[in-house]
Amino acid sequence: MNGYAVRVIYRQEMARTLRTIMQSVISPVISTSLYFIVFGAAIGSRMQDVGGVSYGAFIVPGLIMLSLLTQSISNASFGIYFPKFTGTIYELLSAPVSFLEIVLSYVGAAASKSVALGLIILATAGLFVPLRVEHPLWMVAFLLLTAVTFSLVGFIIGIWADGFEKLQVVPLLIITPLTFLGGSFYSIDMLPGVWHTVALFNPVVYLISGFRWSFYGTADVGVGLSLAMTLVFLGIALAVVAWIFRTGYRLRN
Repeated sequence: MNGYAVRVIYRQEMARTLRTIMQSVISPVISTSLYFIVFGAAIGSRMQDVGGVSYGAFIVPGLIMLSLLTQSISNASFGIYFPKFTGTIYELLSAPVSFLEIVLSYVGAAASKSVALGLIILATAGLFVPLRVEHPLWMVAFLLLTAVTFSLVGFIIGIWADGFEKLQVVPLLIITPLTFLGGSFYSIDMLPGVWHTVALFNPVVYLISGFRWSFYGTADVGVGLSLAMTLVFLGIALAVVAWIFRTGYRLRN
């Protein structure tokens, strides 16, 4: 393991966050705060509790997960796409750095930024609504697993994309809609029979449900199933990344 190379790439990616702190940190926090003001205060004060939890507090895990998913993909996809765009990726591929070290550094940096943002949003949420975390270790576990999984997804998108516009296609047209329809602002138990069944085919439901369970001890699906599905997504993402480097997909030309 070339630890020096991993540290250099990791620090370079983390330094980019400081150069774009308005876009990377401040903007997502402001956007999430607006969700708390509109849904938590204005609308939530007129809604009944959901599973014994006030509506404002109920949506906190969903909003954190929404930011975590989008930022993980965005950070990782841009991180690996930019060297492709400038042509410096060929210097990286010809350097004495293994594929594992490349993935570890880029995905590790993206996941670190996403987890830090998630914790900042959690602290911000505490200013608007009363919070409790019944299972803090599980909360951290779901946070880390989700950040790593979707940073890998972002890494895949960055390799696949051949233009800046394609970097936004999957987050805007797939991930964000799935997150909104995955129980971020409601429990899928509120849905009628057919739509409840349809919602169970949404993979994001399991991520949000497990994460919400770590806060309040209530979930739409079993926490064991949520954890298993998260690990399945992680395994699929790792398999795709391994295939990319084994075949040289979008890297050799």
